[in-house]
Amino acid sequence: MARLLIIHHTPSPHMQAMFEAVVSGATDPEIEGVEVVRRAALAVTAPDVLEADGYLLGSPANLGYMSGALKHAFDTFYYPCLDSTKGRPFGLYLHGNEGTEGAERGVDRVTTGLGWVKVVAPVIVSGPPSKADIERCWELGATVAAQLMG
Repeated sequence: MARLLIIHHTPSPHMQAMFEAVVSGATDPEIEGVEVVRRAALAVTAPDVLEADGYLLGSPANLGYMSGALKHAFDTFYYPCLDSTKGRPFGLYLHGNEGTEGAERGVDRVTTGLGWVKVVAPVIVSGPPSKADIERCWELGATVAAQLMG
């Protein structure tokens, strides 16, 4: 069975709503043969990343950059996973009240270094997530999970 790892930092109600939508999409009953594992960014380990076949990353944009928690996660597993996770698919969702470009750019640099493949456009939300934003988060989760089906 394929494994999808969701690495998230969810410190706010807006991030929680986006996270729940991503999980709902990734665990849709039509997606078969994919186990979805959720790890808080401050708790994820290199073995978690090595055991996964694809990734969903979620972070607030703080002061124009990814959260310190997601940066810490990358710092924890980057080198132990560098040669073993190349080519794996990933998706990204970000929330910020302003200035999310630096967060997206930072994640892109790290995932490029890891050799991960972005399989869907990121979902980037400013302010309260709208119904359309929540639907895009659901689609993000479903799309990355579907990439891992048999």
